Amino acid sequence: MDSVTLAHLLAREGYELRLVAVDYGQRHVKELEYAKLCADRLGADFDVADLRSVGRMLGGSALTDDIAVPHGHYAASNMAVTVVPNRNAIMLSVAYGVAVAEDATVVAAAVHAGDHYVYPDCRPEFIEAFEAMQRKAVEGFGDPSLGLYAPFVHKTKAEIVEVGASLGVPYADTWSCYEGGEVHCGLCGTCTERKEAFELAGVPDPTVYGG
Repeated sequence: MDSVTLAHLLAREGYELRLVAVDYGQRHVKELEYAKLCADRLGADFDVADLRSVGRMLGGSALTDDIAVPHGHYAASNMAVTVVPNRNAIMLSVAYGVAVAEDATVVAAAVHAGDHYVYPDCRPEFIEAFEAMQRKAVEGFGDPSLGLYAPFVHKTKAEIVEVGASLGVPYADTWSCYEGGEVHCGLCGTCTERKEAFELAGVPDPTVYGG
């Protein structure tokens, strides 16, 4: 729901969009279907980067391996098992390669403040350092103004929902659950956070939960 909100925000800001979803072998791979729905809705180009072979080498995460997805809030220490090592750095590197090839001016990512506790590659320090590294990595190629845009990095999930509601984002057509079942489980960390965000934002939650 964060990335879909970001796509709608970018469209509102006048950007021509190319959405790149990533298949890294995640158990909730159905999120890619919802990414395609977003691209179709916004008239954006859409690609899926197949990184399943990379994902197989990043073992030990509940998102990719046969490990139980923990239930509860992201602030709980057991959520560390949902970390996929270096995931955002890998995905953003792919995105930067695409951006250079396309002469794009922006690579956008929907990391937010609610992720800071568990995921080091969602923190402001990472965003700043990664952008600095990429300036060196692509120096002399692509658009010279190319930068990393992370407008939600200091926002809570509830604030993202507020932004999305103002943009008319159809949240029923977004996927969060790490379980990847028929409906959202309602119990895993990302479902718990999703429920809480709608409640705190005072926005009706259209999600169907199993628990």
